[in-house]
Amino acid sequence: MFYKIDKNNVSLRIKAQPAASKNEFCEIYGEDAIKIRIKAPAVEGAANKELVKFLSKSFKVSKSDIIFKTGQNSKIKIVEFPLSDKFNDWIEKNGYR
Repeated sequence: MFYKIDKNNVSLRIKAQPAASKNEFCEIYGEDAIKIRIKAPAVEGAANKELVKFLSKSFKVSKSDIIFKTGQNSKIKIVEFPLSDKFNDWIEKNGYR
């Protein structure tokens, strides 16, 4: 599974695709990551900043609460953020439970 809920935090394993036409969630990548397209190019951390902004808006969490656990300089990354109702709704809506 591409996400793990531990107490009040979510760890999300992401396959980032920078320089896309728009920010969007895509399909499951492999068995344990979700592909996310990001508008910003992978230059000087721009894609990571855009990814944080996208996750923050998508799940209604503060940008400062989103932490890179691994892969800050890689396309496969793990981010952690507080569990929100918006995340739970997204999991339910997309059938990822």
